[in-house]
Amino acid sequence: MLKQIFGAALIAASLGTISLAADAKPTDPQIAHIAYTAGQIDVTAAEQALKKSKNAEVIEFAKTMERDHKAVNDQALALVKKLKVTPEDNKISQSLSAQASKELKTLEALDGAAFDKAYVENEVAYHKSVNSALSTVLIPSAQNKELKSLLETGLTLFKQHQMHAEHLASMMK
Repeated sequence: MLKQIFGAALIAASLGTISLAADAKPTDPQIAHIAYTAGQIDVTAAEQALKKSKNAEVIEFAKTMERDHKAVNDQALALVKKLKVTPEDNKISQSLSAQASKELKTLEALDGAAFDKAYVENEVAYHKSVNSALSTVLIPSAQNKELKSLLETGLTLFKQHQMHAEHLASMMK
């Protein structure tokens, strides 16, 4: 249990570095990469949950995460293609990926109710962190209006994900 909370805290800390770097405002290509990376992390976590969980509510939640994050990432890819912008890999994206990889390994070692609880708790922490980074750094730093609009749409959706995850977590206690 502590490992799962620690893993989520590490991902949150990685996203927290966005706040620390707010003075150096990320560029639009960096923002695009960070946002896509964050979405892909959640798709991968959802795919893991779909393979491991037997809990109907967790499975339904994971399906929603997979569907919604894939859809937003598809919109992001279409936008960067339209704008002829190449997403730029950066330290924040790399840190997010490294932390997520560790968390997936931790979750892989769990089964049954322990997995479900850890997955949902991680989703709560992850969405809180992503939503905070979107609202305090990524959206305010975005220069392109279409990118900013896509991020704002994502934030609205991801706030719903956070509430759904919090509700699910409260049922698992």
